[in-house]
Amino acid sequence: MKNTALTHIHESLGAKMVPFAGFNMPVQYEGVTAEHETVRNGVGVFDVSHMGEFLLTGPNALALIQKVTSNDASTLTIGRAQYSCLPNAEGGIVDDLIVYRMKEEQYLLVVNASNIEKDWNWISSHNDLGVDMKNLSDDYSLLAIQGPKAVEAMQALTSVNLSEIKYYHFEVADFAGIEDVIISATGYTGSGGFEIYCKNSEVEQIWHKVFEAGASFGIKPIGLAARDTLRLEMGFCLYGNDINDSTSPMEAGLGWITKFTKDFVNSENLKKQKEEGVSRKLVGFELLERGIPRHDYEIVDANGNNIGIVTSGTMAPSLGKGIGMGYVKTEHAAVDSEFYIQIRNNKVLAKVVKMPFYKK
Repeated sequence: MKNTALTHIHESLGAKMVPFAGFNMPVQYEGVTAEHETVRNGVGVFDVSHMGEFLLTGPNALALIQKVTSNDASTLTIGRAQYSCLPNAEGGIVDDLIVYRMKEEQYLLVVNASNIEKDWNWISSHNDLGVDMKNLSDDYSLLAIQGPKAVEAMQALTSVNLSEIKYYHFEVADFAGIEDVIISATGYTGSGGFEIYCKNSEVEQIWHKVFEAGASFGIKPIGLAARDTLRLEMGFCLYGNDINDSTSPMEAGLGWITKFTKDFVNSENLKKQKEEGVSRKLVGFELLERGIPRHDYEIVDANGNNIGIVTSGTMAPSLGKGIGMGYVKTEHAAVDSEFYIQIRNNKVLAKVVKMPFYKK
C-alpha cells in the first residue's frame, strides 16, 4: 500500500484512512456532510496526490495526444487545459483525463490513480512517433483547494492574480514560498477553486501554508467520501463507476469531448455510433420517494422489467434527497421519464433530471 507525502498529516488529524487505488487515503475527517458543506460554502483541501501525471515532450507530442484522445488538443494554447478521454479499440474508454499544454512541444496528462499503469501502457503502445514520455506520478503531489472562498483565501500565497485564472486555464508560478508550482483552475467539485501540482518534497510546506492562509476563512481538510458526493451532485463521471472499458463516450454523454475533426483510436466506429444513435444512455435521476440509490442497483420499469443499472448514487447533502446516475435504455432517457430503482425488496420511484443536480 502506497502512502502520499501527506499520509502522516492525515493520520495526525484523525482522518479515517482507507485503501483506494493502491494508496492509503483519507476518506473522511469530521464527517461527509460537514465536509461537503465546507466546500460548497467556504474552502476545503483534498490531498489527491494518488492521481497520475505523465509528461509528453517533443515535436510529435501533440500528434500522439491527438491519436489517443477523443478531444481536439490542437486547440490548446500554453496555459490551457482540456478534459478528454482515451477511447479503446472496442468502443469503451481506457480512462478520462486532463491534458495541459505546458510549453510549445510539451504536455502534461493527468490520469486516474487506479489506471496509471494501464494508461501508461496504452499510450506507450501507440507511441511510434518518438515522443519522450516521463511518468512523474511517484514524484508529484496534488492538492485540490476547492470552494467559493478559495481565491480570496489563497491570494496571499502567490504573486499571480488568482481571480484572473479562468476555468480550465493554469499558471506556473510561485505558491506558498515554492517556485514553479502549477496553479490550475480545475476541480471535481463544481464549487470553484484550484488544483496545485508540486513535488513531493514541497507539498508539506504548501499544505501548512495553505492552512495558515485559510484559517480565517474556516478552511478544513476534506476526504474522498465528500469528493464523491460533491462530484456526483455535479453529474461528473467517475471512472470505474459511470464510465469504464465497455461504456462508449456517446453513451456516457461525453460527445462534447469527442471531436471528429481528426482521426483517433476507434474514431470511425464512434462516429458511426453518433450518427446511428445509441441503445442506452447515462442519465441523472432523483428519487421521488425515500431511499438511497447505490452502484449496481437495478433500474426497472413499472412491471419490474430490467431497463438499466445504477452506476453512482448517494444521499445528496446539498439537496437532501437521493440522486444517482445510471445507464438506461434510450427510450427511458428523456428528462422527466419515470422508472424505479430496485432497493433490496422495494421499487423506489425516480425520475430523470437534467444534470448538474446542484445549481449554485
